[in-house]
Amino acid sequence: MTDDPGDPAAGDDADASPDSPDAADDADADPDSPDADELSLDRFHEALEAEERPVATASEVARRLGTTQATARDALAALVDRGDVDRLDVESDPVVFYPTDWGRLATRERVVAFPDRREIVVDRPTQFTRARLSQFAHLVDTTGTDPGTRGYLYRIRQEDVWAAPFDDADGLISSLRSVLPRRFDHLEEWIRDQWRRAHRFRLYTHEDGYVVLQAASESLMGNVADQHLADDHLRAPISETEAWVNEDAVAGVKRALYDAGYPVEDERDLDVGDPVDVDLTTDLRSYQETWVETFLDARSGVYVGPPGSGKTVAAIATIAAVGGETLILVPSRELAGQWREELLDHSTIDPADIGLYHGGQKEIRPVTIATYQIAGMDRHRALFDSRKWGLICFDECHHVTAPVYSRTAELQSKHRLGLSATPVRETGSEEEIYTLIGRPIGADWDELFEAGFVQEPEVEIRYVPWRDELAQNEYASADGRERRRLAAENPAKIEEIRYLLAAHRDKKALVFIEFLDQGEAIADALGVPFISGETPHYERAELFRRFREEGDEPSADADRDDVDTLVVSRVGDEGIDLPNAELAIVASGLGGSRRQGSQRAGRTMRPTGSALVYVLATRGSSEEEFAQRQMRHLARKGIRVRETNVAE
Repeated sequence: MTDDPGDPAAGDDADASPDSPDAADDADADPDSPDADELSLDRFHEALEAEERPVATASEVARRLGTTQATARDALAALVDRGDVDRLDVESDPVVFYPTDWGRLATRERVVAFPDRREIVVDRPTQFTRARLSQFAHLVDTTGTDPGTRGYLYRIRQEDVWAAPFDDADGLISSLRSVLPRRFDHLEEWIRDQWRRAHRFRLYTHEDGYVVLQAASESLMGNVADQHLADDHLRAPISETEAWVNEDAVAGVKRALYDAGYPVEDERDLDVGDPVDVDLTTDLRSYQETWVETFLDARSGVYVGPPGSGKTVAAIATIAAVGGETLILVPSRELAGQWREELLDHSTIDPADIGLYHGGQKEIRPVTIATYQIAGMDRHRALFDSRKWGLICFDECHHVTAPVYSRTAELQSKHRLGLSATPVRETGSEEEIYTLIGRPIGADWDELFEAGFVQEPEVEIRYVPWRDELAQNEYASADGRERRRLAAENPAKIEEIRYLLAAHRDKKALVFIEFLDQGEAIADALGVPFISGETPHYERAELFRRFREEGDEPSADADRDDVDTLVVSRVGDEGIDLPNAELAIVASGLGGSRRQGSQRAGRTMRPTGSALVYVLATRGSSEEEFAQRQMRHLARKGIRVRETNVAE
């Protein structure tokens, strides 16, 4: 089977004889190639694309699909009988075949690989393709605006291969082949080489208790480790391939070798900590069980999954499995309280064994929940020193702050678990999470949608025109941050929000904003509560409670027991459990991070019910680009994103 689309046809179907080249092709064909009954219309389309022609002879189809001409001829005849393919008999030329429905050929997914650049371009990608590519490739850009016409550009980077959620290189290669139109040996060899790089150095605990760095070869230790590690990273050589590591420099060793292109496998004996009495009382889903088993093997890692996929429950199962005292770090007081409730709901832990350590109260218990802000302060060092923690859990781990990161000497000896819908920070510092916590451990989002564990959201970017001439003129004369603020606060967005809420009046809705003045204006116009960082903690908690209540009749009246619509600032971006939120409207905040866009969209992703996300962007402003950039991260997770121009 040749890969050159310019090869000439093998000959006339009707005139092939036992001595013809076609007959030789038949004799040498792969005995394992599909028979006539297995040739689908899609495979015929693939042959046409490989030929770069809208029609093909039986011999061309046979050559492209690696089968015999006789088998291809019978298979094509079967497709003709079904009405999927037509044939054209020309007296002086071979018989040619072409699709009955030309439209399907024109609108089907196309995957084009550029192996030398390690790039993949996909036109009209299916959800399956996007979900597969998200496992080992980075979404660089998208093009097109009309629904169903967008093209996606992916690039496979070395860090994507290192972090790919597969047990071995063969699993990754198999996933790659399921997407690409044919095999690319050079690309596959590069991927295998990168996979090997991720398994060339390891840390382990010597029987005498000290930490050893082991290289796969003498040259790696001499040419890589010696050149990239600082003088204080290693105490002394042990052999040509091993060295005694300064225990306070473990994180530095891992980071330096990661930057050199050799992520380190951490196989040290980690602290278990003093025992804590806790058992899981909730049945795990199959993928959650896989998460926990993978973590226990590696003793570090990041659970990656969409909101609603059960990362917290899986983390509680991990706490029970490790069985040691645990420190849980969270970004907010609300999330700290939420964690306490989740622990009580899903485990046998004694309430007296749970401590909250934040601005409101400071209790250190066998399981302590603290905020990143508190944990990063020197005066609260007791958090790290007073207990022999067996497990450190970093919730929303992209929040790991520089002060916390600086304590890696204390944290590296513990089991380390991260939780995140997306572990990649906007700053591009994936290596901080990789080296401080561990590799991603996650389920394919597409599988979660298909299994019904998580409701796939419908995401729509709505481009809102200026309807207020004064506001538009003010925008035109502004620049910088002021221009971004004016686009975000486009007065026409209030009417668009009112329209969307009316169109979905039976749904609990969250309206996200970035600028406080806009939040107050929207809340006043709609007559609904507004929650920001300035809202007192007790009032915030009460409004969230009332939002969770299920009322008989939807209402936007904040004086009633139930609340159906909330306008929220960044305090609602992540970590707030609002399981009945069915509608999210992102009114502003499009200049923020990709993660923020993913988190806001993810607030509606729950196991049951519909899930709708509307992203409002002022037409003709920088918000258009920001909206597309934020939604790309969802697209690479397999989520469909459509775009609509709102009428003038």
